Amino acid sequence: MPTSSDRLYEIDGLRLLAALCVVLFHYTFSGWAGDHSPVVFAAESAWSKYGYLGVDLFFLVSGFVVLMSAWGRTPRAFVVSRVVRLYPAYWVGIAVTSVVTVTLGQGVFEVSLPQVLANLTMFQSVPNIANVDVVYWTLWAEMRFYFLILAFTFIGMTRTRVMVGLWAWLGLTILVEAGLLPGIADLVVQSEFSHYFIAGMALFMLYRFGMNVQIALLVPICLGNAIYRAIGYADAVGERYSVTYSHAVIITVVVLLFLVMTLIALRATRWLGKPWLVTAGALTYPLYLLHAHVGFVIFTRMGDSVNKYVLLCGLIVVMLAAAYLVYKFVERPLAPRMKAMLSGRAPAHVPRHAQREMSDRMS
Repeated sequence: MPTSSDRLYEIDGLRLLAALCVVLFHYTFSGWAGDHSPVVFAAESAWSKYGYLGVDLFFLVSGFVVLMSAWGRTPRAFVVSRVVRLYPAYWVGIAVTSVVTVTLGQGVFEVSLPQVLANLTMFQSVPNIANVDVVYWTLWAEMRFYFLILAFTFIGMTRTRVMVGLWAWLGLTILVEAGLLPGIADLVVQSEFSHYFIAGMALFMLYRFGMNVQIALLVPICLGNAIYRAIGYADAVGERYSVTYSHAVIITVVVLLFLVMTLIALRATRWLGKPWLVTAGALTYPLYLLHAHVGFVIFTRMGDSVNKYVLLCGLIVVMLAAAYLVYKFVERPLAPRMKAMLSGRAPAHVPRHAQREMSDRMS
């Protein structure tokens, strides 16, 4: 039976793929369509406008991986793992984005000291303070999901309790969508994306315990709701940017996301998993945090003097390199030390191989 310590290398590859889809969405579509970049990629936007669906994949993967990482952990251990995983790279992302905005981004973006200080907590959405970078909105969605997982760690995770919780969450999602619960309830339910988290968790249960009738019903229902909400979301995005999204493409992509994650849960993709994908997966989070506003500022400052395709490729390479530096010099060395400190253990010298092992197991 799989355990929470198993490493699914293919998921690391999926993470990087999702991040690159979001990067291309921003750089070749939403940047210029949203008046944040003067560099137009009209032809490329015909397909890159669908890149925001990488976020949908992030949420589906999170449901699977976060439940896997939390299984058998105490509440404190789970909180420590999330803090260690999220905050170091996030603080670097805020610092870099703020410095670039202040020094080069005048007229493109604005940032204030109170805004930065609020963003450092990752709870800036509670007092409705603007994000330093637009991509941070997904972190608030993830954070609310983590609180639900934290509740499971207090209750105690068993197969039955988790499945009951998933059905309850899906039921609340339907009630919110039907207008039978007050709007404030959606702060917890997150009906716009809950189906991804629920399905991801159900697929982890499939991976850990095998198929049963509940999973066979739950995942298709989540898929149906995901398609329904994805079509509505695509129409809203299309209205925002004055473009048209193909419902057939949206449906196809969402179905493929569920299919791929189901194959992973069934262990049919293990042959694709390679250890080097750990590093690819490690680049995902810092790449996601760094690329958007910094990239738009660079497009604005250099778009008139550099060929747009050279600039696009060069910027992606630079962002990947920056993400690697954050991983190597911030996340990897800090992870074991922060974990020891927050766990109440005396910090000790951690060998480099142990640093790597610990950072590799962060999810």
